[in-house]
Order: sequence, then C-alpha cells, then structure tokens
Amino acid sequence: MTSPRTTGLGAIVSVHGPSPYSLQKASIVAVLSFFFFMATLLVFYVLQQIFYFVLSTAFLVVYIFTMIGWVMLRRSVVSIYENGVGYGKFSARWDELRSVRASGKTGISLNTDNGASVTIPETVADFPHIAAVIRSHLFTEP
Repeated sequence: MTSPRTTGLGAIVSVHGPSPYSLQKASIVAVLSFFFFMATLLVFYVLQQIFYFVLSTAFLVVYIFTMIGWVMLRRSVVSIYENGVGYGKFSARWDELRSVRASGKTGISLNTDNGASVTIPETVADFPHIAAVIRSHLFTEP
C-alpha cells in the first residue's frame, strides 16, 4: 500500500532503517541505567538515605529518556524510490531537490525547490550509500 505523498515517486528501490550500532548503543545504555536504578533503589531500601533515592531517580530518568530516544530512533527510516527519496513525512522527487550536503557530523541535508528541507541523521544504516545515491541522482538529472 502506497501513501498519497509517495505515489509519484515510483517503486521502492531500497529502505534503510536505523543502524545496528546506534540501536546497540541505546540498548546498552538502557540496560545499564535500569540495572543501576534497581541497584541504587535496593541500597536506598537497606540504608534509608535520601542520597540513594535521588541517585536512583536520576538513573530512572536516564532510562526513560533512553527508551524514548530508542523508540524515536526506530522510526527513522529512509526510503529510496525510483523517482525520489522519502524520510519520515518528507518526500521529494529527484528533480525537486535543489541541493544535498552530506557530513559525518550533521547528516545529509536535503533542500527542495519549494523551500522544504530535512536532515537525515548518520544513525541510519548504510549512510554513505544513501548520500552517494542521492548525489548521483541530483547531478544526473537535468
């Protein structure tokens, strides 16, 4: 099933989700923060000192934000079509792209003729290949 905003982009050539490295980093932080949350909560239960409760709460906050970030990371999917590219709610045909800038620190910045822009983060799998495909279509189209 094709969404209305991607009907003019043609068939899907490739889909790139989040990189396994980024997911692994987030899951390690989540596991460690939950472990330290439980450990400091146990120490608070035994010693009854407010410092351990505050420390436990801090680890819980880190855990919650890591899980929210992990869910948001799983949603970052780049779809490359025959006639364009899509990322989240952004989609553009190859002939609509005005410029592309790829950097290892900031990601891939796409700008269209109508002023819309999006930055694809480096946490997407096969980041260099995506940049190369977008650049090749940008410079081969009239």
